[in-house]
Amino acid sequence: MSDSEPTALVVIGHHRSDSLTAAVAERAAKRLSAGGYRVDVLDLQAEGFDPRGNTADEPDYRNPDPRYSDEVHRHIARVHAADVIVPVFPVWWYGLPALLKGWIDRVWNSGIAYGRESKRMAGKRMLWIALAGLPEDHPNSRFTREFLDGPLRVGISAYCDVPDAAAVALYDAEAHGLSGADRDRHYRELFAQAEAAVEALIPTRAHLFSCFSEGVDVIRSF
Repeated sequence: MSDSEPTALVVIGHHRSDSLTAAVAERAAKRLSAGGYRVDVLDLQAEGFDPRGNTADEPDYRNPDPRYSDEVHRHIARVHAADVIVPVFPVWWYGLPALLKGWIDRVWNSGIAYGRESKRMAGKRMLWIALAGLPEDHPNSRFTREFLDGPLRVGISAYCDVPDAAAVALYDAEAHGLSGADRDRHYRELFAQAEAAVEALIPTRAHLFSCFSEGVDVIRSF
């Protein structure tokens, strides 16, 4: 991690470049850049990341300095270089999409993300930005909240020595029953929620500009 210029790693966990997820990630990256971060955008689909597990990347709990596949070490190097990590993703079946889940499974591995005396991840901060299809007042939205707070914030972040982690859910990402100006207003509100969460990662708000006030393009999926 750099002492002079902090680095933010924005991870896009969606296979579509025209998704609402990608739009939120793009705006988050712009906000972090305006706040003084060097931003590394990791688009897992565009970079051809393979989320499937393999024998080369099975956790080696006996080895404090294991060697996994070259792909895993390239990715963990970007994680290690980041001061702030911001995964942006849709909530599917109250969990991570396979693309992002496979990245966590393979890259956040024993000996390189957790499980050693020297804490490689200590001092980092995380913000999980989740896009949920259900409205916030739907009874089942509590499963989304529990997922963000338990498996993600505690089970992944804190377990990997990143206790300074937050999670925000952007509800009703499908804009049920909305069209035209109402739909655009709803998406602007979601962008504003993401903006507020991202700004908490920025040490100063001086000289910032808003990149969340842009028009809303056609979103084909969340």
